[in-house]
Amino acid sequence: MRIGAYQIPMQDLLTALSDPTRRAALALLWGGGEHCVCELMARLDASQSRMSRHMKVLRGAGLVLDRRDAQWVRYRRNPDLAPERAAVIDAVLAAERSLEQEVA
Repeated sequence: MRIGAYQIPMQDLLTALSDPTRRAALALLWGGGEHCVCELMARLDASQSRMSRHMKVLRGAGLVLDRRDAQWVRYRRNPDLAPERAAVIDAVLAAERSLEQEVA
């Protein structure tokens, strides 16, 4: 792993992106801003334990950062993610949006 740029193995990135709930959470965070688990739970109709496990995977892959805010943990996009990794995420999220529009 390269310090500062979060050069994560591609396998970890793809594993993190393989789950629909994680992709949906990432899509919410990718646009900017911070969200706590409770906000993500409400938006994605997921239990607290399930959402926390998904966020742990995203954090472990270096895609999101977290910070404590009293009793809340807030998540945000990792601004130091290597550009080529961010490009993969951009492409996956764009493809998913495109597929959703075709179905609608």
